[in-house]
Amino acid sequence: MTARPPVPSPAPSPGPARPARAARAARPVRLGPRSIAALVLVSAVGVVGFGWPLLAAPDSSLAHAQDAPWLFAALLPLLIAVVMATVSDTGLDAKAIAMLGVLTAAGAALRPLGAGTAGLEPMFFLMVLSGRVLGPGFGFVLGSLSMFASALLTGGVGPWLPFQMLTMGWVTMGAGLLPRPETLRGRGELLLLAAYGAATGIAYGFIMNMSGWPYELDPSSNAAFQPGAPLYENLARFGAYWVVRSAGWDLSRAVFTAVLTLALGRPVLLALRRASRRTAFGAPVTFTPGGGGDRGQM
Repeated sequence: MTARPPVPSPAPSPGPARPARAARAARPVRLGPRSIAALVLVSAVGVVGFGWPLLAAPDSSLAHAQDAPWLFAALLPLLIAVVMATVSDTGLDAKAIAMLGVLTAAGAALRPLGAGTAGLEPMFFLMVLSGRVLGPGFGFVLGSLSMFASALLTGGVGPWLPFQMLTMGWVTMGAGLLPRPETLRGRGELLLLAAYGAATGIAYGFIMNMSGWPYELDPSSNAAFQPGAPLYENLARFGAYWVVRSAGWDLSRAVFTAVLTLALGRPVLLALRRASRRTAFGAPVTFTPGGGGDRGQM
């Protein structure tokens, strides 16, 4: 009687990928060529809208046009609407819209809490963390809509609103473009986001001052925009304008955003990532008949 050869045990199947890892890669909005082109277009127009006093040639008619900010204030809302429509058409589904509505309402509700007092604006903290988790496309739409909704709540609707919407869209989009190595979690990620929040807290006020600087001061002021003056002279004038106008507020906003990120960033990031995993943006929605009717499954 011969001994039977041992039967090899079946190799363990690799199984499906870990859901956390798959969900981590899923974004509510995946930018395509059209979305990227629309974002580049509105950003380019925004750069000209903010920096036209410094970009225009001294002998051009634009350099001497005091109504240029109003032209860009009328143009930017149309371009932002085009970007939102393009992003929605290329990937903003019902689940992403629901997430967008919740975070927009939260951001709009946070802004009146500080009301800009001494630069204490908790809205920036939420925008930076949301953009980090949900990506640049979603971030741009979220930042713009949150600023628009908060302006309706606070009565801050005016020619400056399109510039605020675009700048906040840049802030939130930039958070989604930060480096995303899988090992960057915990304290290292919080330090990165705190540094980014501080930098954008200053940059937001610096950029927004560009929209009002050309026409808010008496032309005889040492900080007023001088049409046709050399670039270095207008840069020095704008620097003086920023220091007097909002440097203290911008520095306070930067410190406040960084402190909030370090203190509350971990639980907020975990909540946003948990919500993103459970929403399963990358999974299609199917409907199967149930016992008492149709029941949606993801």
